[in-house]
Amino acid sequence: MTSPLGVYVHWPFCKSKCPYCDFNSHVRDGIDQARWRNALLRELEHAAREAPDRRVETMFFGGGTPSLMEPETVAAIIAHTRVLWDTADDLEITLEANPTSVEAGRFAALSDAGVNRASLGVQALDAASLRFLGREHSADEAIEAIATARRHFARHSFDLIYARPGQTSETWAAELERALGLAGEHLSLYQLAIERGTRFFADHARGVFTLPSEDQAAAMFELTQARLTEAGLPAYEISNHARPGAACRHNLIYWRYQDYVGVGPGAHGRFAEGAVKRATRRASGPEAWLELVERDGHGTAETSLVTGQDMVEEALMMGLRLADGIDRALFASLTGADPVAAVGERKLAPLVAAGYLEVDANHLVATPAGRQRLNAVLERLIA
Repeated sequence: MTSPLGVYVHWPFCKSKCPYCDFNSHVRDGIDQARWRNALLRELEHAAREAPDRRVETMFFGGGTPSLMEPETVAAIIAHTRVLWDTADDLEITLEANPTSVEAGRFAALSDAGVNRASLGVQALDAASLRFLGREHSADEAIEAIATARRHFARHSFDLIYARPGQTSETWAAELERALGLAGEHLSLYQLAIERGTRFFADHARGVFTLPSEDQAAAMFELTQARLTEAGLPAYEISNHARPGAACRHNLIYWRYQDYVGVGPGAHGRFAEGAVKRATRRASGPEAWLELVERDGHGTAETSLVTGQDMVEEALMMGLRLADGIDRALFASLTGADPVAAVGERKLAPLVAAGYLEVDANHLVATPAGRQRLNAVLERLIA
């Protein structure tokens, strides 16, 4: 038996930097695609040596904007993955894309390259919000890109951001209805977060814009959960909704604390090494990473072992995001500890009594109320 594995590939380049984005993304005037393709393939070989004897079940091309990759590069990475590891017959291969008309024009070639699931960064469906969010596409382009994705990929999803300045539950409800008319099997719906280091962080601090209140944002969250459940796309994770069986399998690997390797600038990996986890992080700067790979065969900036209580805490933080919660047997097989015993009755009892957690013989689950305020729940569990 070989252990299941996810492969994450990071493409760090974008046409422009969105003001809310704190991801490892960069704008460059020119990119040597052949040089980058060779480096990604070389680090992929290193990742196969780090985590050998596995069965790759999912691949995820993230960024940045991986739809700016040449389809030949995507095809080469997929083909080399199949050479380096055993791969599942139903290998899920997701690629994130911006819904501009230029990038949608690559969807047919990306499908031919082997991508079978597209995730589109739509973010909003009205012109003013798209301008505020720094997006380069129009609402009409986004709608056309969704239709194009539907034609070329077996599965597709798109993202929206809510709790934007000036937004109310009524305007968000109307946007949700429009989104449901466009949606397939999956939607990702994120509350706008102001992250340190972004342009929005500085603008918000200077009072350039204000966000809806916590109560207004909570009302939008609750509206989202109820309406998507009614539409047959219940939340399977705090921000992700899908029809039964249509969850993103790659992201489930993260939330279930299973194994994955990361390739490309800033990519992280977590994979079992005996009874512990090996954690890896590649160098973040694109040029620094490229030089390291060409010199050493990989761009690893940091590697460490995650053991004992640290494994338990990481697995708790990820698993309680899921609507199904933590499978106690799977958790124990990955961390060596039962989650309920590891947390202890003293910490669990008040959270169960308050209606934020539920425990049975097989699962530890954050209730809808618990998932809505998960950071506070986790502070009490792992303090």
